[in-house]
Amino acid sequence: MRAIAATATVTSEGKLMMQIPQDIPQGEHQVILVIDDQKLIKENHPPLKFSAYPVGLVSESFTFRREYL
Repeated sequence: MRAIAATATVTSEGKLMMQIPQDIPQGEHQVILVIDDQKLIKENHPPLKFSAYPVGLVSESFTFRREYL
């Protein structure tokens, strides 16, 4: 017996779709399904935007050692 925690999608037709590990053999299996009463809420955050900041050398003749930085 194995316990598998996964996220499943329920369609408007009442079908349950989910991905299970590939090492489960094909065929009929006895399963127990527990449905949480609250719907899973996915928060989509927009990607962070960083403005470009030009950083150039003050002078080509300047060199810095690691310990000076």
